[in-house]
Amino acid sequence: MTEIAPLARIYLPPRPATQSGKGRSGEWVLRFAPTEKLRLDPLMGWAGSGDTMKQVYLTFPTKEAAIAYCEARDISYEVEPPASPAPIKPKVYADNFRYGRAENWSH
Repeated sequence: MTEIAPLARIYLPPRPATQSGKGRSGEWVLRFAPTEKLRLDPLMGWAGSGDTMKQVYLTFPTKEAAIAYCEARDISYEVEPPASPAPIKPKVYADNFRYGRAENWSH
């Protein structure tokens, strides 16, 4: 059986929608791509595989640190650029009662 070289994915995860703080928001994550297909367990019907690398979840303070980790261990990697946040359009409560409003009332 041939050894498959692991492929790492380095990315900056987005902030969860349920969190308003900035804690742990600047950490880069390194995850490995799956090297094995999922197979069904005949008894329970659950999907699983013998690939233990998909359980590895490493965090780094910078993108350069994650790249240095991969290069020191001969791991091929792909870096995903961070997603740009959507612009926030300020809303005014008084606009709900504006004359000539295009949207209908919801109630």
